[in-house]
Amino acid sequence: MVPSIDPLRLDEGRTMTFRVLLLFACVCWTAAPAVAHAQAAASARPNVVLIITDDMGWADLGAYGASDVRTPNIDSLARDGVRMTDFYSNGPVCTPTRAGLISGRYQQRYGIQAPLPTEGIPGGDVGLPSRGHSLPQLLSQRGYATALIGKWHLGYRQEFSPAAHGFAYFFGLKSGYHDFYAHTAGDGKPDLWENDRQVVVEGYTTDLITQRSVKFLEQQAARPFFLEVAYNAPHWPYQPPDRPSMAPGNARHVRPWDGETSTRADYVAMIERVDRGVGEVLQALERLDLARRTIVIFTNDNGGEWLASNGPLLNRKGSVWEGGIRVPAMIRWPGRIPAGKVSGQVGITMDLTASILAATGTTVPADARPDGIDIFPILEGRIPEVPRTLFWRTGNPTKQQWAVRSGDWKLVLDALSPFVFNVRTDPGERQNLTNQRQDIARELRPLLDAWEKDVDAEYKASSAARASSPVK
Repeated sequence: MVPSIDPLRLDEGRTMTFRVLLLFACVCWTAAPAVAHAQAAASARPNVVLIITDDMGWADLGAYGASDVRTPNIDSLARDGVRMTDFYSNGPVCTPTRAGLISGRYQQRYGIQAPLPTEGIPGGDVGLPSRGHSLPQLLSQRGYATALIGKWHLGYRQEFSPAAHGFAYFFGLKSGYHDFYAHTAGDGKPDLWENDRQVVVEGYTTDLITQRSVKFLEQQAARPFFLEVAYNAPHWPYQPPDRPSMAPGNARHVRPWDGETSTRADYVAMIERVDRGVGEVLQALERLDLARRTIVIFTNDNGGEWLASNGPLLNRKGSVWEGGIRVPAMIRWPGRIPAGKVSGQVGITMDLTASILAATGTTVPADARPDGIDIFPILEGRIPEVPRTLFWRTGNPTKQQWAVRSGDWKLVLDALSPFVFNVRTDPGERQNLTNQRQDIARELRPLLDAWEKDVDAEYKASSAARASSPVK
């Protein structure tokens, strides 16, 4: 039997439905401003694209005086943003600088001051430990999509991987260098990864990095993102693009006296392919209507090698002389950093870490204790330039060097031989003033000693704590 329907109960049901709908409408009306505010806040958070090259010389870009290299796309960042004249890498070689960027601290606090060896080679099982405060980890907690596309060189094991440090996506190489065509490391083993899985992909590494970077931008255009584009060019092996006949078997560090050596033309071609890639990334930002709300940073990990042009700076990669640690840096932030600006503010790689976190409104835990500072307000012109005191130390026991720059003055200890320079007026370090400015040496040497004692004590304490912790 079909049950009868009470008209009164039907009216009550309709009344209840109306009340529920009315309540729902009121809640939505009340919540709408909050939702809109949250969406506006998300859209106000700038995206960040950090482009870092590998072993590029100080004067290998048009914006920094190159005459035989065409880099219009990279140079456009100086035209549309700021070009820094006194910017430094955290270290004179690749791993230390990358550790400084990811941690935001002096890499010596983690015992890192030399390039990490390839996996399988003694010592190849070490890396940068993840402590929960890495740059991509903090940005992920802020709601950012994070990706590293290119060179990692901070460890192979899972606990040292890009994922362990907060990169949701990784594509590239984990070693210090690899064959640009065969994608094999110096030990001859495959070295191309997608996340923590080895992959086989055909193509020139520089082009693959560009392609994956553009794809990431297309996929993440609707949410805030942090993308590190870490080109491994123009690091050796000096394999120019469109020359696949050079692979395999040429992933080695040739010297100028070798019979089949590389040329400046090979090196220039590698840089110009990077520039083309940077152009594709910048075009993607324009096409996706992201350029106005994206901070674009370009820098390099250390001074150039023997095919590079570091002039007028002295020495090259591996040293704490200006040619080993002073690097190009250009930053574009539309509407915030004036276009065409040139800044003499002294900066260092780990300042980029602090600046990115500040610009994105990311909370930095007190126990993170960053060593870098937020330089964006200075570059924007909101506050004046500030004096800095920065330190460097090499990890080569047969070529030990130290340096400290404080204000315009720099003290270099090269195998304990002291040199004093005013690097503002003498960036080429040609006028050693040690015999005239002993007062500067007396001022800077204690600062260097105190810094060294501080970073070494922290590393020893953390190492002892890990050694005493129970094995899981």
